[in-house]
Amino acid sequence: MSVINFIKDLWRGLHFVLSIQFWRMALLWTLSVLFSHFQLLKDSLFSHKIVYPRCSFSTYPNTPVCVITGATSGLGFSTACKISKEGFLIVIVGRSEKLLSETIRKIKDFNEDAQLKAFQADLSSVESIIKFESSLRQWLLDSNLHCSVQILINNAGLLATSPRVTAEGYDQMIGTNYVGAFVLTKLLLPLLENSPVSSKVVNVTSFTHRAVTNMQVDEGTVSGKKFLSTNHYPYAQVYEYSKLCLLLFSFELHRQLTQMGKSHQIFVNVADPGIVQTNIMREVPACLSWLAYFVLKRLRLLQSPDCGKDSIVDAAFAPPGTSGAYFFGGKGRTINSSALSRNTKLAHELWETTCNMLSVTPFGNERNSF
Repeated sequence: MSVINFIKDLWRGLHFVLSIQFWRMALLWTLSVLFSHFQLLKDSLFSHKIVYPRCSFSTYPNTPVCVITGATSGLGFSTACKISKEGFLIVIVGRSEKLLSETIRKIKDFNEDAQLKAFQADLSSVESIIKFESSLRQWLLDSNLHCSVQILINNAGLLATSPRVTAEGYDQMIGTNYVGAFVLTKLLLPLLENSPVSSKVVNVTSFTHRAVTNMQVDEGTVSGKKFLSTNHYPYAQVYEYSKLCLLLFSFELHRQLTQMGKSHQIFVNVADPGIVQTNIMREVPACLSWLAYFVLKRLRLLQSPDCGKDSIVDAAFAPPGTSGAYFFGGKGRTINSSALSRNTKLAHELWETTCNMLSVTPFGNERNSF
């Protein structure tokens, strides 16, 4: 970095530090992750909570398929490498063709026997997700594979420090972190249900959801449009909110599958990797992200993607019948998410509001029926 760029970054960092959103991240997010680790410690000392061992798909008669979004870097990439070693064909979904090609090469370097397929898709665009689902289905039909999916991992995530709008007019962070996962999961449910063995949906959430203490589920909030109209974009709150929405959706999907008698076929779990050093902080001034990682490393809260992926893999390979669990800390361990995230009335309202909101998009009313 040149001296001029360094000075610019410091100046930008100063403005960043003076914002409420920065201190929300620095204080509330740190307290949230510490509370999660406290739960782990408390459970290990007093409650003897169940630890879920990883199970294989060795009984599956065909090559199992795992779809991973946001797999071109960080947690998604590490997860793809690990699951490719388990004999899965990994379907990698990302926005950049160049990064997808590089990811294929890197995974092959890690595991030369890896079976891989890449699809370009923008997870913040409803139309792009629909095209991906159609392309995936056609590719499965044209291949020698069974027309089904065994694992779906909604890992794609974004922390944007400035407001951006999707093609549908939604806030891009909410569109990527929540709405995209909602649409993709619902579109792939028939392929998950078509699996000869039980299938899994794993939604990658975050401890930051604990910072949300109150929530409205009107269309302006769910779409993020109300955040776009503010003078100062509340990026930290929007990120927390998007991760809480993903949790509420996960638990509601689990409940609906149970009510419909499909809970023996499709299991839904969430994974919280904790604090992982990935490029998600790329929009934060470099001097501040470096300082944050330095402090978090000294507190022993910072993990590499290779360690952070453990909760995701735990959720994906949990024993059949494990559903509605919140995996955190690796080693098959689970904790409780916030009380708000387990509010069934709120989750149902969010589901209905999201479906209504999407009814005017290419997703359409006919796709909203479960």
